[in-house]
Amino acid sequence: MRILVTGASGFLGGHLVDGALSQGHTVRALVRPGSDAARLRSLPGVEVVAGDLTDGGPLGPAAEGCQAVLHSAARVVDHGSRAQFLAVNVTGTLRLLAAARSAGVQRFVFVSSSSALMRVRESDRLGIDESTPYPRRWFNHYSETKAIAEQYVRAADGPEFTTCAVRPRGIWGPRDHAGFLPRMVAAMRTGRLPDLSGGKRVLVSLCHVDNAVDACLRAMSAPASRVGGKAYFIVDRGETDLWPFLARVGALFDCPPPAPRIPLSLGRAMASAIDTGWNLCRCGGGRRRNTDAGPLLSRYMMALLTRSATYDTAAARHDLGYTAPRTQAEGLRALRTWVTAVGGVTAWTSGSAAKHPAASVGPAPRKAPDSTGQRDTTS
Repeated sequence: MRILVTGASGFLGGHLVDGALSQGHTVRALVRPGSDAARLRSLPGVEVVAGDLTDGGPLGPAAEGCQAVLHSAARVVDHGSRAQFLAVNVTGTLRLLAAARSAGVQRFVFVSSSSALMRVRESDRLGIDESTPYPRRWFNHYSETKAIAEQYVRAADGPEFTTCAVRPRGIWGPRDHAGFLPRMVAAMRTGRLPDLSGGKRVLVSLCHVDNAVDACLRAMSAPASRVGGKAYFIVDRGETDLWPFLARVGALFDCPPPAPRIPLSLGRAMASAIDTGWNLCRCGGGRRRNTDAGPLLSRYMMALLTRSATYDTAAARHDLGYTAPRTQAEGLRALRTWVTAVGGVTAWTSGSAAKHPAASVGPAPRKAPDSTGQRDTTS
């Protein structure tokens, strides 16, 4: 097939391109004007087109001749106005849906997020499955707009246009330069990451990027009658005890563990104060107002770091044949190898690794199933 991948110059989008190529598909990679597309242009079988979700004009030509869309582009930061999030995550998705349907695309896979179900106030939740309803009030603009977009995508499903959504949680792995894991390691390196758990065990589900790609490609090829209009949680095998995991990742790169341990109430107060101060600076004419970098610690990040949240993938196993092919141990070994190849932890966490000659190196993408849902024996 010819597949349109949005957000192709980003972390997950770039891996989706690799995964599609590994199955013999050709790819049309949609990137924002001005994005670094050098790696994509070097890949045989990839056509790079410039376009922005906030401008519907280029989306029609981008979708022409494609049989499937893997839509991973989004505003994923944890700051900004509601209008900014709506413009990209909701209006942009609606424009892409319309362009894909008009172009005769048969399959539309939306990369959603477990945060689409994240409420303002909630306690730990374990074993969440797809029967969980959307909140009445979301935690932040990102959660709200991903949920709204997901609902539009699911409602667009029809006989000639199959749509579905996947909800990975905490994507991590090689070539991630701005996600939660490099941010945590950067803070540990300089001794600026306290243990925010308050002594509480925080159990979470995470998702290695190879597993997210595997699920997306399975959703693209699974029978329409099985996946149409549905959403699926996608995470790694088993639960992760978050703070020991962060210490273990830090140890791979000779970073001190998170310390000191502070009470939950103090951590939440710190996050609130930092969030408020950053927004005042941003809105009040301070030097941060034109940057896309968020605060070091936000209410959203604090919630992710202190709320237990695990997800049941039974529906993905049943409908997609998804079994999380990459284990956490394998993922950590691959991450360490890649970080070494791009110049070490300093280069990785400073973002300069993105320009390293080896920045595109990573583990070979896993093959996803054919339309019968059977796993390739090489997986």
